[in-house]
This record gives sequence, structure tokens and C-alpha cells, in this order.
Amino acid sequence: MEKKQLFDKVQESVSYLKQRLDITPKTGIILGTGLGELATKIQINRVFDYTDIPHFPTSTVESHKGKLIFGKLEGKELVAMQGRFHYYEGYSMEQITFPVRVMKYLGVERLIITNACGSLNPYIPVTSIVVIDDHINLIGDNPLIGEYDPRFGVRFVDMSEPYSKQMIKLAEELALELGIKLHKGVYAAMSGPSLETRAEYRFLRIIGADLIGMSTIPECIVANQMGMKVLGFSIVTDECYPDALKPVSLDEIIKAAQIAEPKLTRLVMEIISKLD
Repeated sequence: MEKKQLFDKVQESVSYLKQRLDITPKTGIILGTGLGELATKIQINRVFDYTDIPHFPTSTVESHKGKLIFGKLEGKELVAMQGRFHYYEGYSMEQITFPVRVMKYLGVERLIITNACGSLNPYIPVTSIVVIDDHINLIGDNPLIGEYDPRFGVRFVDMSEPYSKQMIKLAEELALELGIKLHKGVYAAMSGPSLETRAEYRFLRIIGADLIGMSTIPECIVANQMGMKVLGFSIVTDECYPDALKPVSLDEIIKAAQIAEPKLTRLVMEIISKLD
């Protein structure tokens, strides 16, 4: 997908969706591994398979259903991605972040991103819920590389506040009210799909990462370019302590995500209820 064509492709996707919608979502949600059940709480207006939307990639990960859901949650109009795209699937950064650009032109002003991840911090164990305070991009690519199109925003995007401090504060206050333990940490992303080595985990901890995953950062960068406020959540599905490292399977990761999912679902619903 060339940058010259990107704007037109986004507009074609937006046009296709708008012709079939009677709502204007202000909030977008990206549901990560094992976190798709929030979609069951949405009062559905329309559901689109990714394969039916012009230029949309198709998720190849087993636990990602590949549906774009429009509807209401807590009385607020929103759009939710039930499944996302990853660099390790062979997609370009432009393809991975394509839905974020579409969301913006549909009216989305804030983006809630969720993921499953590994913990590098012994104080953040399995099934913990973490609000992302900052990130480290080690994927080896950036979605803004290439020919610049000013219609998407500025070229040199400021990332001093990649995740909205205002929304983080709201999440922390509501978690306290709900009795949900909410950690705060730095999320690092590498390309995957192989998990990291013991030496890599040590390196990640030394440079300040609390969490390690394979997603979220590209979407966050593009959302910031397009002026959207971002709130990120991770569910810890495995512990990545180099001196006590054990093999982990996808089934174990999904099971751990599902244990914490009801609490995160409740928190996200409460957050959405407080948004304008």
C-alpha cells in the first residue's frame, strides 16, 4: 500500500461504512488477545466482517474474530475492533494502522487499546490489569515512515504524552471506586511472533520496560498523529522473569486473559459511561 494511495483507500472504507451506518462513534476500542468478550456488552447497531470492508486487512490470529462492531455501550456510540492486525502476520505498518485512520474519519476522538502481554516486573503478576503510562517501540518499524501526507496530521508527531494523562487519571479513579487493582507501567513491543529470550528479557527490564508485547504501539502512534486521545490497557498473561522462565502456550495466555477480562470489561464500561 503506497502512501499516495492511502488517503483515497481510507476514504473509500469510510464511505462504504457511512452509507450503512446511522451512528457517529466518538470512541473507538481495539480488543486484543482473549479480550473480545467486551463486544457482547455492546448494544449492536451494525457488524461488519473485515473481509467486507474495502481495503481492510484480515486478521489471521486464531483468537481474533475479525469484526468491526458499531453500537452503544453505556449509552455512548462507539466502534470496536474485535481482533487486530500484527506486524508478525506479515502486514505493513500502514495496514496495521489502517483501521485507526478509518475510525478518525468516522468521527472517533479517543481510542481505547487493549492487549495481552508478558510482565517483566515481579510486582505485576499474571492476570494483573495495567494502564499503560508510556511505551518503548522495539518493533523495528514506524507507521509514519514513508511519503508524507499532511491530510493525516503533522509529519513529526510529538510523543511526550502518547497515552492521555487525563484518561489515565480517570481510569485510576474509577478502578479505585470499583475495587479493581490497577497497575501502571511502561509497555515495550517487539515484532514477534517468537517470544523473547532470557537475555532479551533482561535487556528490556534494564531499559525500563514493565511489560512486553507485540502490538498497540503502531496504533498509538497513528492515533496521536491524527489528534486522538489514547488510553491503553494490558492484561498480564505470562511472567517473563529470566531466572525463572518457563515455556508458555497460546492456550495458557488466553486462559489468563479470560480470568482478568471481566474486571477490565467492567472498568472500560465505567470509563465509557463517564466520557462526553
